[in-house]
Amino acid sequence: MKDGFIKVAACSPKIRLGDPKYNADLIIDAIKRAAKEGVTLIAFPELVMTGYTMGDLFEHELLLDCVERELIRIKKAVDGLHIIAVVGAPLRYCGKLLNCAAIISHGKPESDNIKFIAKQNLPNYGEFYEARQFTADSNFTNSRIYGRFGWLEPCFSTIEVEDIPNFRFGVEICEDLWVSDAPSNTLSKNGALLIVNCSASNEIIGKADYRRSLVSMQSAKNNCAYLYVSAGEGESTSDMVFSGHCLCYENGTLLAENKPFDEPGRLMITEIDLGRLLFERRRVNSFKSSVDDEHVYLIDCGFGEEDESGDIWPDPEQLPVTKLTRHFDRNPFVPKDADAMNARANDILMIQAMGLKRRMEQIGAKTAVLGISGGLDSSLALLVCAKACDLMGLDRKAIYAITMPCFGTTARTKNNAISLCEALGTTIKTIDITDAVRQHFKDIAHDESNHNVVYENAQARMRTLILMDEANATNGLVIGTGDLSELALGWATYNGDHMSMYAVNSGVPKTLLKYLVRYYADTCGSEKVKEVLYGVLGTPISPELLPPDESGNIAQITEDLVGPYELHDFFLYYVLRWGYQPKKLYRVAKEAFRGSEFTDEIILKWLRNFYRRFFTQQFKRNCLPDGPKVGSVCLSPRGDWRMPSDASYRIWMDEIDELKPISILE
Repeated sequence: MKDGFIKVAACSPKIRLGDPKYNADLIIDAIKRAAKEGVTLIAFPELVMTGYTMGDLFEHELLLDCVERELIRIKKAVDGLHIIAVVGAPLRYCGKLLNCAAIISHGKPESDNIKFIAKQNLPNYGEFYEARQFTADSNFTNSRIYGRFGWLEPCFSTIEVEDIPNFRFGVEICEDLWVSDAPSNTLSKNGALLIVNCSASNEIIGKADYRRSLVSMQSAKNNCAYLYVSAGEGESTSDMVFSGHCLCYENGTLLAENKPFDEPGRLMITEIDLGRLLFERRRVNSFKSSVDDEHVYLIDCGFGEEDESGDIWPDPEQLPVTKLTRHFDRNPFVPKDADAMNARANDILMIQAMGLKRRMEQIGAKTAVLGISGGLDSSLALLVCAKACDLMGLDRKAIYAITMPCFGTTARTKNNAISLCEALGTTIKTIDITDAVRQHFKDIAHDESNHNVVYENAQARMRTLILMDEANATNGLVIGTGDLSELALGWATYNGDHMSMYAVNSGVPKTLLKYLVRYYADTCGSEKVKEVLYGVLGTPISPELLPPDESGNIAQITEDLVGPYELHDFFLYYVLRWGYQPKKLYRVAKEAFRGSEFTDEIILKWLRNFYRRFFTQQFKRNCLPDGPKVGSVCLSPRGDWRMPSDASYRIWMDEIDELKPISILE
């Protein structure tokens, strides 16, 4: 539970129709198995105590009496387990029958009360005739009776777990999700970060995919997690078949699934991230909150300590550590599926090219001018320029690709640059800036043998000067080549490669960039272009501002200096997209990179460097040129990221100082 992770589970057991005692045994067994795994909440299908397909047998007193007795037995089994169970059951109330979810938790030792949430929308179409036996909850909004479970008031409410910080959840039942204004909309507005759906959805062709889409979208638009569990084996197959489909989505992303007709009774376990969901709700102002504490049930799991007033005050540091089983992508910007990656790459290239096309048409630019180094960034920018020219109907000769060799340029990168320009059919110019930079050194009295930051940045600024002047001479636009990862780290020379007239790569992180280049290589239809681009892909990332080694190879490897981009992009995604603090970020990074070359010590080293550079280099980002946004993470000071250049990073570094490179399981 530390860091906002809550472990949840769903279970669709193989029940016996009309045998609440047998079904309760299955439920208790599943609850105990889940508790051993550290699960905080487990959900079961709609009417699992009896089976959903009981028909008119629901009206029989013997069955309903047995259900009530077995619910109390489940309650006694739960006490002391620190777990919440959501169990579908029929409930007699005010002379009518309700289709309910029983909320069973540890509770106070002297209490046997069970909370009930009743179904709001009863289907009465096709094969579903619930309205024949059950009554909708809305008919009893002001009723309250005393019975076997104490004072009973089944209602539609948000449930707050008072001894787990920020944990509110809501429950809706099957059809409630399928209506135009689902109860989960209101539950989410009232603070529920998790929606539980106890369902009995039959299986027909195509319904599983529809169900996934429905649950995914509901969790996305409500900025919540959605735990769905459906009835399975044991139900009557007279007219329908039930598959036991279980799903858990978080903000539109699938976390876990028991697919239709999986092994009955198998626990589907995953973790939801309450902190991520709270961050998203704070960030998205279109999410309307209407929290009303008068309509909130309070329950507890037994983790907190009760003070003199009866309130429970959990110590966050004393909460159990939730063992993580959910997957954290090492490359969160890169789709895992090849087809999805190709579709993503095509979309990004089109966004970049259309952005450049619009800007060139708006200002009447006749050329696109860029520096070409033979590295990944400038190669992608060149490909975007080529695509933009094709869209505009311009000859690619309108692209002025300029290579500007100096002290650190190697034959490999220079040849890459020239070969790519020739293969694409652009205009290419070679301007050796060595003499100009040396003259500049004389002007400022800098010793050329001193390879300090002046030595490096003078080359970058000279190149930008040439590009700007060349654009003026050709009525053109200087195209920036720097990427999102470099902007995050401030890995750019101020008023050097930092500046351009339109920065086409500013929304593309380094780990994604190579996939875009590879996609273009594989789909462009030119073997010559493909050959050159694969050569670029195999070239080490370097600014090439220091002289080559004795063998003429690149001596300045960027990732040796600033850190691995695979780590930095991981940090960037979780800091900007989800607001992770250092200790949480370190924890999930260790989990994501377990078994890789990145040890805990390496992760912690570059995490420190990431925060230091991210804070101190904001002044470079605050004056960025325009560039197209392509993903959910962007650093434009005009749109997605507003931050003062002088913000202190002390509290972030203090938290990093408390971290130790130990195993996540310790």
